Amino acid sequence: MNKSELVKMLAEQHNLSNDEAVIVVNSFFDSVRDALLEGDRVEIRGFGSFKVKDYSGYKGRNPKTGESVEVASKKLPVFRAGKELKELVND
Repeated sequence: MNKSELVKMLAEQHNLSNDEAVIVVNSFFDSVRDALLEGDRVEIRGFGSFKVKDYSGYKGRNPKTGESVEVASKKLPVFRAGKELKELVND
């Protein structure tokens, strides 16, 4: 399912116009994104949680040339599925 399919399904299930459903979906994604940018964790009970994980820099190797390179530290958004979602998918 992609974003447009999500919007269509939301509009059909809740008797909304496509424009209203787009606003709802975009508001949700914007809220999650803004919280992550502020360093907050987003938890949706029964579904999962989003957080930003810090990775420290390290010395890597260019596989093509074999040359040593410094890999900078970085932050990555991470999603962890909740217990209920895991159980639902595995049943």
